[in-house]
Amino acid sequence: MRFKLFNVREDEKAFAYNWGESNGHEIVCTDEDLTLDNIETLKTFDAVSTQQLFKFDDGIYEALKNVGIKQIAGRAAGFDMFNLSEASKHGIKITNIPSYSPNAIAEFAVCRALELIRNINKINKKVNNQDFTWNESVIAKELRNMTVLIIGVGRIGKVSAQLFSGFGAKVIGYDPYDQSLDSITYVQSLNEALSKADIVTLHVPANEETTHLINEETIRFMKNGAHLVNTSRGAIVSTNDLLHALNIGKIHSAALDVYEHEFEYFSYDYTDKKIEDAVLRELINREDVLISPHIAFYTNIAVKNMVEIALDSALNIITQGYSENEVILNEV
Repeated sequence: MRFKLFNVREDEKAFAYNWGESNGHEIVCTDEDLTLDNIETLKTFDAVSTQQLFKFDDGIYEALKNVGIKQIAGRAAGFDMFNLSEASKHGIKITNIPSYSPNAIAEFAVCRALELIRNINKINKKVNNQDFTWNESVIAKELRNMTVLIIGVGRIGKVSAQLFSGFGAKVIGYDPYDQSLDSITYVQSLNEALSKADIVTLHVPANEETTHLINEETIRFMKNGAHLVNTSRGAIVSTNDLLHALNIGKIHSAALDVYEHEFEYFSYDYTDKKIEDAVLRELINREDVLISPHIAFYTNIAVKNMVEIALDSALNIITQGYSENEVILNEV
């Protein structure tokens, strides 16, 4: 069979070609997005995989059906770029990667939390200006004396909780659906949980329930001077409300690996180009914000798993009509 992978980075290619050789299938890689303009190139292919971050044109699903494609294997955990209703209407099955390496994201979240409480951004800027003095602007707290709130205690949240606990921090959790981690205390009210936390770290999917979960109203319940870490999805945080909270000192600092308007910028090289998004420019320039380009997942183990699981899922859909990684519309 022939598999075509779109949005392929150089670091993915070896894993894709090795999978194809091991399983006896032909792999073709392209860095192009999957669009209505290149659908016709799929007439001789059996399966498709993408890692597109922005929403597909709704016409893509009917077009795929017309060229004989029955699935799209997403190489990411998120699936908000797909219109599941349109896909289902045209018999297109969508798969994602529910767990490729929880440690990758959890370790990054802990790393960023430590950078926030140790004021690394401010220290680096002082050193770059050849200012080597000590003062209260860079004095740090110790994680072992802090309370960390994990919002979303699924695969990644559980690993995050274990890592924070390893530093001696008190870890609490908020998750209406999964309270299976015995080593932490769960708080049943989001607002109450926020009021107890020195550090809030987000590990939830993007959906109607979680969009702008962190907003002007919920921020009011946070401790004065709390720290916020978001390695989940940009839509979870109202950026304007976060900026206001930073400006008035309600939130001490934030680490954002995702941004609600990231799709035009993250994963692209903007060297010597102007960033038109004024909010993103402000986030980049602030001393109290650590911004990174949706890179928390980016380890060699995670990339290998994402490629191989996506291709396994595509193969299962084609040969068996089913994959355990299929995103089911009425279960989302």
